Amino acid sequence: QVQLVESGGGSVQAGGSLRLSCVASGRTFSIYTMAWFRQAPGKEREFVAAISWRGATTTFADSVKGRFTISRDSAKNTAYLQMNSLKPEDTAVYFCAAGLVRYDFGAEASYTSWGQGTQVTVSS
Repeated sequence: QVQLVESGGGSVQAGGSLRLSCVASGRTFSIYTMAWFRQAPGKEREFVAAISWRGATTTFADSVKGRFTISRDSAKNTAYLQMNSLKPEDTAVYFCAAGLVRYDFGAEASYTSWGQGTQVTVSS
């Protein structure tokens, strides 16, 4: 497992942008699929985006396609979530996750390491 620490959350107006970062400890970062999930108040945690261990494959929830991008920098042991054209419904705590995922990128059970979360608030 790796330890994950997110940063970059904050408050922004609708239409604005934020970039979340997730720094992983350990030397095996490059072999893990990295993902972002989010949980809004009173709702279940949901998948947002994932990037494969080589970065060749990315997957997004329909609700964020075309607005969010995910990337990784193995030299920095860091994964990023660039969020553009933010909407009030994007308000949530965003969690970074890591796992040795082969098939189901969108399932929470595929990931074995989780960060503590970072709050994103989008006002209208």
